[in-house]
Amino acid sequence: MSEPLSNGDNLLELEDLKVYFPLRSGIFLDRHVGDIKAVDGVSLRIGRGETLGLVGESGCGKSTIGRTILRLYEPTDGRIVFDGRDITHLKEKELRPLRRRIQMVFQDPYASLNPRHSVGRIVGEPIRVHATASKSESSARVRELLSLVGLPPDAASRYPHEFSGGQRQRIGVARALALNPEFLVCDEPVSALDVSIQAQIVNLMEELQHEFGLTYLFIAHDLAVVRHISDRIAVMYLGKIVEVAPADDLYDNPLHPYTITLLSAIPIPDPEVERGRAAIRVAGDLPSPANPPAACRFHTRCPYVQPTRCADEEPPLRQLDGHLVACHYAEDVKAGRIEPAAPEATPSIERYEHA
Repeated sequence: MSEPLSNGDNLLELEDLKVYFPLRSGIFLDRHVGDIKAVDGVSLRIGRGETLGLVGESGCGKSTIGRTILRLYEPTDGRIVFDGRDITHLKEKELRPLRRRIQMVFQDPYASLNPRHSVGRIVGEPIRVHATASKSESSARVRELLSLVGLPPDAASRYPHEFSGGQRQRIGVARALALNPEFLVCDEPVSALDVSIQAQIVNLMEELQHEFGLTYLFIAHDLAVVRHISDRIAVMYLGKIVEVAPADDLYDNPLHPYTITLLSAIPIPDPEVERGRAAIRVAGDLPSPANPPAACRFHTRCPYVQPTRCADEEPPLRQLDGHLVACHYAEDVKAGRIEPAAPEATPSIERYEHA
């Protein structure tokens, strides 16, 4: 049920990571009545200089993984290993120097910048907090960072409301680079932007990665964006990883039924091909992470579900054709021996929409 961890040149490794949020009731909220299993046994590895894309629908636990890596959330169980060091239970004092090496680019460029602070103060704040430069050096570094992300030096004296969404996200990227980090968690950094601006930000991040040797965990729900920037892609469903593969292989040869349904819902910009293609549809709503289905978590919505094993036995994350896939019948689905259920057999249809 986990991606094998290697002893190679991995910058980050997650081993059986679990993040549960307790549910409490009573007048004083003193009774523990259950848990929201946001992340439930995830293992991943990210090599130096690599971009790992993490995709899945809203509520599957993608952002929780990113924030737990930065220790903004406390892990319930499992291990987080950064550059060979177990950081799972480090205290705040021990985490402080580590935070210089791990930074985050947030999803919403409108909410992640303090409107009362100038851009210069926002970008320079990590430098002041960690006391890595004098005041004059900090000012020079801020100007350098703004230039690096394509903003004019006089932007330092202006305020966030004077900038567009794409420019604000560039400010967020500049802030994340202020301490020369090695690893960036990019939590849906382009989802709040127009499509034309998305391409600019993605291209900027690729340029910065090549220039500074950065490593990315790129969290998103837009599969086209993830394919463009990622070396490998991990697909997540309801707190678990269901497939991991090189980016192009995942799109050309998806093996897990959930990945197949996600990709089948993406429109193809060719009318002839699109007319002859049937989308594979998914029944029902996403189950609650407080009470996930037993065994395979996707079996309640899977168009390829089988009466045996799917509801009784949890599938391990196993190697198949260069992928890691968590499905008992992945070989049969790939070979066409199992056909998806007809639309009329699943009256409650939910089709995925992608911008």
